[in-house]
Amino acid sequence: MKLLDKYILKRFLSTFVFVVLILLSIVTVIDITEKMDKYARNNLSALEILGYYKDYIPWIGSLITPITIFIATVYVCSRMAAHTEIIAMLSSGISFKRTLVPYFIGATLVAIISFILNGWIIPNSNKTRLAFELQYLQNKYYFNQRNVHIQVEPETYMYMQSYQNNTRTGYHFTLERFNNNRLIEKLTANRITWDSLKQKWTLYEWKLKQVDSVFEASARKKAGGAEGTIPATTVSRRAAVETSGKTLDTALIIHPQEFESDYRKYDGMTLDELDDYIKTLRARGSAGVEVYEVEKYTRYAHTFTIFILVFMGVIVSSRKSRGGTGLQIALGFLLSFIFIIFFMLFRTFAETGSLPPQISVWIPNIIFGIIALAMYKYVPR
Repeated sequence: MKLLDKYILKRFLSTFVFVVLILLSIVTVIDITEKMDKYARNNLSALEILGYYKDYIPWIGSLITPITIFIATVYVCSRMAAHTEIIAMLSSGISFKRTLVPYFIGATLVAIISFILNGWIIPNSNKTRLAFELQYLQNKYYFNQRNVHIQVEPETYMYMQSYQNNTRTGYHFTLERFNNNRLIEKLTANRITWDSLKQKWTLYEWKLKQVDSVFEASARKKAGGAEGTIPATTVSRRAAVETSGKTLDTALIIHPQEFESDYRKYDGMTLDELDDYIKTLRARGSAGVEVYEVEKYTRYAHTFTIFILVFMGVIVSSRKSRGGTGLQIALGFLLSFIFIIFFMLFRTFAETGSLPPQISVWIPNIIFGIIALAMYKYVPR
């Protein structure tokens, strides 16, 4: 790495860190102001509030990383253009493509760190943040759905007429198991309650009906004196055994957390946890899987967004402007907000099922990537 690369990279990364700290300070102050009455209402101590912001600040920082690195790129590059440093570099024989190298080195460092943080570290800290928000900042959640149908595993289906998440109790419970579309087991209970000590469900007034495996006998008979045989109708016999009792402890795949608030649940999931949860939802045939798929693909697209915005930032601000750097920085903010609008718009389309999540989250990157390439070709520098 040449001395010039180190000079640009140092300015670029230091400006990025400075912009992140400034925006985080503003966002945090605004957030504290908005939530102060809730903190007071719940009699939270300063230590508890600080613990919450210890998790909140990294999460916000990860969200604004693409925008902050774009603003940092515009600021550094426009300042260098204003001081004719870029003109001097180009006059010395350095190509414009070569001047992009230190910016992309910085973007690569930020992208790698951001991907690791967003994929595994921040989701784990978000678990604590989300628990805090659900307890103190959100309204108490009540599960009010009726006639709940859940596919708990392949060929196994659960039904409850109603469920109360505050008592962790379900009513008129049914669990049915099938084998090749044949019912082989049916468990019913008047009431089902979660036992937190045993970490199991307790069934009350339960009945279990088990159907023996099907055995078949095929017969052959003569066909009216003609040579050959014709298969007769297959004969099937099934025997059922019924048992019942007052209480029964059983371990089911479902957990009371399935019926608790899913407020930004995806924020507290690592990439591995997201993959497993998406597979579970798909196996159950549950609705709302698009929300988790959008989050998964967004974390991958987030990494490439950094490179696209850095590339666009250099192109926008590499020309010396008579209006000074202020105009270029303002243009940078404008493009940042347009990108946010595009991102939110297509995320909404994906979450509602209007577009496939794996395509929708990449559309803003594709659009801005095309714009950046067009600017690279036609905008004078």
